Formats: sequence, C-alpha cells, structure tokens
Amino acid sequence: MSWTDERVETLKKLWQEGHSASQIAKQLGGVTRNAVIGKVHRLGLSGRAAPSQPTRPLYKPSRPARPAISHAASPTHAAPQPRRTEPVISRPVISTPVVPYVEAPGTATVLTLGAKMCKWPIGDPSSDSFSFCGRRADDGTPYCVEHARVAYQPSQKTKKRDTGADLSRNLRRYL
Repeated sequence: MSWTDERVETLKKLWQEGHSASQIAKQLGGVTRNAVIGKVHRLGLSGRAAPSQPTRPLYKPSRPARPAISHAASPTHAAPQPRRTEPVISRPVISTPVVPYVEAPGTATVLTLGAKMCKWPIGDPSSDSFSFCGRRADDGTPYCVEHARVAYQPSQKTKKRDTGADLSRNLRRYL
C-alpha cells in the first residue's frame, strides 16, 4: 500500500476530526492501525488532544459495621503510678525456650482488605477462618509495625571460619 496525496489528505482530515487510528485505518482500507500511527508521526500531526475517557463508576464494597467499644470497661485516665525510690538492680536475662505464637484471627478478609491495611496473612489460606491482620499499615509497607519487624529482618553477615577439617575435606574432593 502506498500513501498517495489523496490518502494523506483523508488521513489529515480524519485525524483533525478526532478519529482514532483504528477508525482511520478502516476507512482508508488496506492499511493497519500502526501504519496510520506511523504516518501521523512522520507528518507531525500528533499534537491533538486525547479523547476523553468515559468515567467508570467506582465500585466500593460496603464496609461491615464496626463493633461498638465499651468505654466503661477502660477508664480514660489511669491513676498516676507512684515513683520508685529504691534503686533498680539490673538482673541478668535468662533465656526462655521459644514458644510458637499463634495469632488471633485478623479483622480483614480478601474482600475488605484496603490499601492502608496490614496484609499479613493469618491462618491457612484453604480454611474458612483465613484472614489478614487488617491493622493500619504505615511507612508505605504492606504490613503494620509489628509484622514489618518480622517480615524485614536485617541480613545476617556471619561467615564460617575455615578449619583444618574443612580444608582436608575439600582437598579430598579434588584428589
């Protein structure tokens, strides 16, 4: 297909009227959408305003009602604690065995999980009780402060020390 003067004029006219490259290609016939776009750029016609996009209605699922918090159970002002007058004696820390912590079910499901909510999964994804933490996520991370501490551990830079036994074992491999 060659671009004749008549076809170029038709292209210019349709482009200025706001037709899309696909529509112009159909009207001209024998030319693809990409060929039309290439010709438009070579002619320097690309300075038109983009057609407005139809607004799509945003679907926002309704939020479940939050349970009412009873303020009678928790006083708003705690009684001031008396200051200690005796010196504090530091004691050595005794390590205790690590007990696995089982988290309570979260407050968010896949349908109620928002952009600023903690996305830490709790439970087995194949079970009905699976949920996400749902607390407020700060600092642009997908997790709340507590779960970010678990998820983002500093790298461990421990290097094994070479011993004579390692050297002899490695030599045996190659001999």
